[in-house]
Amino acid sequence: MAEYGWGIAEPLAARARAELNEIPENMPAALAAVRSQMASRPDIEFLRSDDAFLLRFLRARKFNSEEAFRLFARYFEYRQTNKNLFKKFQASEPGIKDALLDGLPGVLPGTDHRGRRIIVLYSANWDNTRYGLAAIYRAILLTLEKLIDDESTQINGFLVIVDWSEFTFKQSSWLNPRILKLMIEGLQDCFPARFTAIHFVNQPWYIEAIFKMLRPFLKEKNRNKIIMHGINLTTLHQQVRKEALPAELGGTQAPYNNKSWAQTLLGDETFSFGDQHIYWPSRTPPPHKPPTSRSETFPMDQFSHRDNDQTQKGTYLDEEFFLID
Repeated sequence: MAEYGWGIAEPLAARARAELNEIPENMPAALAAVRSQMASRPDIEFLRSDDAFLLRFLRARKFNSEEAFRLFARYFEYRQTNKNLFKKFQASEPGIKDALLDGLPGVLPGTDHRGRRIIVLYSANWDNTRYGLAAIYRAILLTLEKLIDDESTQINGFLVIVDWSEFTFKQSSWLNPRILKLMIEGLQDCFPARFTAIHFVNQPWYIEAIFKMLRPFLKEKNRNKIIMHGINLTTLHQQVRKEALPAELGGTQAPYNNKSWAQTLLGDETFSFGDQHIYWPSRTPPPHKPPTSRSETFPMDQFSHRDNDQTQKGTYLDEEFFLID
């Protein structure tokens, strides 16, 4: 593939035309239309605006250049507003690494019958004595950044399966509401991905109760993408074929190895979307400006003991620092 968007093969190109209004001869004008709007937002530092990067925003908004630019601007605005989420934003960072090694998230090796990448989260694997919800969110964001670099994923999209088996009521108290809201904001409004569905399986009543509290923060189209199957895996298989799923989700594949996706990210030392640069495949990143605000200089390695729970040992990353203004 010589250039992004000009070298994709059929039938992927046919799907892009049919579902995303992607017409190769119109692509230069669409890219120029997005780029021309950057001057309207001098408050945003657009760290990357090459064709390959802009194209993922156009695809996420079906080649509506105005909507694509709004998403493009929100992507960088979110990074500027939540700088600590993106400090040391790489797989080797301890909190991210721990979450990845526990399969939070994992990525199945293949795709479903529609070519979508499948992200899985086995929630019972979460050990809050070692890392918090923010670390899981950072691991999810880094995973998405890696996957979205593939043009077929930009076109075909993602689906997510969250298995709540053995996730206890006590574990549900670790779901920080403000971090959950931050996750919703970042994933539904600020990231150039096509999330086609989010499937909950084996969810207990308290997870459904938490979801009801979060529903007002979801756009209607995204509410409709969240499907709760309970213990009925048959309804999951009606939408995601067994051939694409591991055995623990009722599929025909081998049980999922929680460490497999972590090993993929940890083995790619060149991949980073950290605060110093946005990943450039073939050039030196721009110089990083020194931090000027309290949130930028807040120490990433700030840990706190859970003094209010003497039954738990170890430390956890204090998630409140992600929310400091």
